[in-house]
Amino acid sequence: MRYRSVWLVLAAAALLAGCSRGPSYYVYVSNEGSGDLSVINPVKGEATTIAVGKRARGIHASPDGKLIYLALSGSPFAPPGVDESTLPPPDKSADGIGEFDVASGKVLRKVPGGSDPEQFAVSPDGKLLYVSNEDAAGLSYVDPADGRIVKTIPTGREPEGVAISPDGKLIFATSEDEGTITVVERESGNVVKTIKVGRRPRGIAFLPDGSRAYITNENDAAVSVIDVGKLETVGSIPVGEGNKPMGVAMTRDGSKLYVSTGRGKKVVVIDPAAGRVTASFEVGQRPWGIALSPDEKLLYTANGPSNDVSVVDLATQTILKRIKVGDRPWGVLVLSR
Repeated sequence: MRYRSVWLVLAAAALLAGCSRGPSYYVYVSNEGSGDLSVINPVKGEATTIAVGKRARGIHASPDGKLIYLALSGSPFAPPGVDESTLPPPDKSADGIGEFDVASGKVLRKVPGGSDPEQFAVSPDGKLLYVSNEDAAGLSYVDPADGRIVKTIPTGREPEGVAISPDGKLIFATSEDEGTITVVERESGNVVKTIKVGRRPRGIAFLPDGSRAYITNENDAAVSVIDVGKLETVGSIPVGEGNKPMGVAMTRDGSKLYVSTGRGKKVVVIDPAAGRVTASFEVGQRPWGIALSPDEKLLYTANGPSNDVSVVDLATQTILKRIKVGDRPWGVLVLSR
């Protein structure tokens, strides 16, 4: 295929330019089905996999880049349409936040993360994690150093996406079931507002200046736009019929927002200033988590059903390579060395 030949040319050039010093970054992928972490060498285009715990989903790094945290859960898989009464009981002993040491490539420990942790955000100073507890309608403040839950704040049912505003003052948490955003004052833990968005909200991205937040609404095929100063929904951007907007990746200058579309098989590109989709391209089966390379020339997408990660050249919007990872890849993290 064409993308393979292009990948070989780029990979060869990268090897010649930097083989002595190795890659400048690595790509880390949480695999929900196999409960492990895949580490991708972007120069070689290959992955190694390390067991971390059940249902690895949310993934973020500490501010200094020395640790990677992973949300782990012992709750059984419950895709839409499944009668949950027929499922086995959850293994609550598997719930927690896994702590992975980047330098040694080893899992250090698992700390409490509340019931059925799914996604989370890391405080600017790295001292706290803010974790969505999917089956408990709560947002837990977790102290990873002490390994304890400081407090839990009620949210809408089935919370998922969690993000901190660029100024560090607010936490946004989506509620899949209620179609809302719970806005929490980060320092005090007080809920300041609940904002109605669309059906089944998933991911959250902020403009770099913090003036707008963008929320993917899976069942509306649209992205809600929130005025962060007013804490009001001010618009909705349709992403195309058949698309299921999920993960988000904002460029550093705020000129582009990349949105994965799940069963839509695509990534759509939104111009936040214009408030519309400017491009879309296929990336693989049910793309979920996405992340940009440090130079923002490549996009990595986790494709659940095919157990691989697509490497996309954003200049040409073509797939350079598909890299095999674990079972049902979920989240993607790019971390500079």
